[in-house]
Amino acid sequence: MKNRLTIFQQVRELQDWRAVAFCATLLERMLPNYALFCDITDTGDAKCLRTCTDLVWEWLHTPGAKINLPVQLEKVELAIPDASDHDTFGVYPAIDTGMSMSATLLLLQGEDPQGAVVVSKLSQGSVEAFIEFSAEGELSDADVKSHPLMQWEIAFQSELLNSLKDMRREKASILSLKAMATAEKMSNIGLEME
Repeated sequence: MKNRLTIFQQVRELQDWRAVAFCATLLERMLPNYALFCDITDTGDAKCLRTCTDLVWEWLHTPGAKINLPVQLEKVELAIPDASDHDTFGVYPAIDTGMSMSATLLLLQGEDPQGAVVVSKLSQGSVEAFIEFSAEGELSDADVKSHPLMQWEIAFQSELLNSLKDMRREKASILSLKAMATAEKMSNIGLEME
């Protein structure tokens, strides 16, 4: 678990727009999990989360862009499903996506300076839960850590942190992060993106 702890420590050190950019990039990879849950259960509000994520990207690449954060936060909180209302595994990655969006908005509002750490942990937690759900039998921590999906998640977060280090807040750079998130056309748990 050393690698994961190092990532959380590096995420904790992210400042200002870089922390928000980190969140937006991970959210981009989590959104398909939420959208699939909405499609399957005919509940939730995939459009709300997509719109919110787009607003965060706009804030990142257009200095001065305004977001009515309290209104968006309220919409997102209404869109987070309740696990007790569903008997499908998909509710859990959907909850993680909604909670990540909330954490990102709270970070933007200045109410949760550790919002990026929350998103990092939720994204990794989604992957871990999916690995355990799809496994036949019990898995050790080492099994989870060595699983290709977890390896991919850790590698992605590490690459993202490296990209952010020397990045300037310019539209092209910000758009490159969004492209990075969607390049493999798969969500963080391996679902195909549309």
